[in-house]
Amino acid sequence: MLRYSLRQLEYFIVTAELSSVADAARQLNVSQPSISKSITKLEEQFSNQLFIRHHARGVSLTAAGERLLVDARGLLRYAKGLQQNVLESSDIISGTLEVACFVAVAPVFMPAILADFSEKYPGVDVRLYEGNQEEMIAGLSNGQFELAIMYDSVLPPDITTTKLASFEPYILLPTSHRLADQERVSLASLVDENFILLDVPPSRDYFMRMFRQNGLEPCVGFSSPSLEMVRCLVGRNRGYSLLVTRPYYDQTYDGQSVKPLPISENVANGILGISQLAQIRPTRIMKVFSDFCVDWFAKHHLNTDSCKPARIPDTALSSSTDTENLQPISKAHR
Repeated sequence: MLRYSLRQLEYFIVTAELSSVADAARQLNVSQPSISKSITKLEEQFSNQLFIRHHARGVSLTAAGERLLVDARGLLRYAKGLQQNVLESSDIISGTLEVACFVAVAPVFMPAILADFSEKYPGVDVRLYEGNQEEMIAGLSNGQFELAIMYDSVLPPDITTTKLASFEPYILLPTSHRLADQERVSLASLVDENFILLDVPPSRDYFMRMFRQNGLEPCVGFSSPSLEMVRCLVGRNRGYSLLVTRPYYDQTYDGQSVKPLPISENVANGILGISQLAQIRPTRIMKVFSDFCVDWFAKHHLNTDSCKPARIPDTALSSSTDTENLQPISKAHR
């Protein structure tokens, strides 16, 4: 017979995520003693200390607490999915979905995807996170995220990915560059100039590998984890860059024009996919959102090998009735 409840697990998870009993109590709208009592009962049940209490500095998980956090998230997710399955006959899809997206991709695609999805599934609350690939892999592994949209590059074997789109990488030049009028530009013709590196995993290794596979070593003059900082530096004639994600306009935040051009050498495309932890049984909401994303990229002709910009038509919002449903985002997290 189980001697712990789903509510106790929920209190434990929120306390772990906020590193504070007081903050968890405020978020859950319950008393601090209720949170503390639930955690104490869990510790007694599992015969392990789950938190280290720090005077006036909140709490932190023990090794046992870290292990329980992963399983507790999965159990609560499964319980919510079980409840939803019972309601399937009503054709109502509702609940919360934790989705992460690669930081360089999120601003280009996620606003339109979420807006379209919300029209069809107004009962689903999508909580959106952004981060680099290492953060998203960690979030999937510890149960923080259910799904992650990221490039299919150097992923561990316990993460499965469904392809969404294939994008041709390109060279980004200032419009005044000597090669800006070419139809294609070779890496070799730029190798002695300043290379501005998008320094975020997995982009860092992906772009450096392009040079090295062609027997070249770039001169890295600047690096930044920000896609727009890289584009701004190129626009200000600080060098050239290699990118995959292409915003709607070929203009930077500070008003400079840039020129994207195909690469002459044979280089690997960037494969964007939607990923989940392999051992997690997908909930109905996870399946609906994954299928929606596959259909969405196909519908907007973004699933082909192309150097074209990600120009989402203004009609995307009004033409989403043949895809899926979600509720407006209630929370946005970093």
